[in-house]
Amino acid sequence: MRKNAGPAVSVKNLRKSYGSLAAVADVSFEVEPGEVFALLGPNGAGKTTTIEILEGFRSRDAGVVEVLGVDPDNRRTQRWLRSQMGIVLQELAVEPFLSVRQVLTRSAGFYPDPRPVDEVLGMMGLADKAGARVKTLSGGQQRRLDVGLGIIGQPELLFLDEPTTGLDPSGRRATWELIRQLGGEGTTVLLTSHYMDEVEALAGRVVVLAGGQIVASGTPDSIGGRDTGVATIRFRLPDGVSAADLPVAGQPAQDGEIEIRTEDEVAVLHTLTGWALGRHVGLPGLTVRRVTLEDVYLQLTRDPDETGRTRQEQLR
Repeated sequence: MRKNAGPAVSVKNLRKSYGSLAAVADVSFEVEPGEVFALLGPNGAGKTTTIEILEGFRSRDAGVVEVLGVDPDNRRTQRWLRSQMGIVLQELAVEPFLSVRQVLTRSAGFYPDPRPVDEVLGMMGLADKAGARVKTLSGGQQRRLDVGLGIIGQPELLFLDEPTTGLDPSGRRATWELIRQLGGEGTTVLLTSHYMDEVEALAGRVVVLAGGQIVASGTPDSIGGRDTGVATIRFRLPDGVSAADLPVAGQPAQDGEIEIRTEDEVAVLHTLTGWALGRHVGLPGLTVRRVTLEDVYLQLTRDPDETGRTRQEQLR
């Protein structure tokens, strides 16, 4: 159990440098118990360094860090802390000649209250591979085994680094459901992923790192002003109707569609649909799209442009 009733993870003014390079510069965030939290950033953003500090595998230069109520850099509590954590790295690191069951059984012995091995095999869809050697597993099966190793200790806090890399669509969705299940059971999940649809489907909150600093934080729906920015309405013109006939001005787009960009899509849609109903015509292919999470992420993590605008300014 956690050493206090506060956040599962608390990071305040974290700093870490390697020589003259500031890998992490004044980073602060909190992760609540039972939350699925995404820490995002491109290579070199400081994400890996931050996670390694949280896991207790790297020391910080400055700042206050608490994980499950203890300092992960405190050697007196490190053994206890690691018994409460599950860690899923990007690559499987187990002996290839052991069987799946042997690998899981050995890992279960490291924890005070592990899940039953057969339960984990079932959860990961590996029951029929229990006796198979690790080296005979497909890439997707190895990835599922890696996640199984992360959850077998029934961790209070689970670190998931790109958990669905190498999985087919069915395997990805099954892993998503597992993560949701763990969150529902009270497990805190700190997730990294380059799949923005995955982040949007799973995370309650997101922090984006770039250049060792937090450039945005919030819910996937609101980060970077997604919920208040410009919306794009697209549709094809009905037969016998020209763009000049529309009640709202639009511009030609790809595939013969009309595009309307607006910050008040409700009013524009009301006008358009009322006009279409009044003329007994349709609006084929009608879609409404705000900027995607991937669009926001790419803008936030892009270097400032030649005019020197900040990443936040580029989103406006």
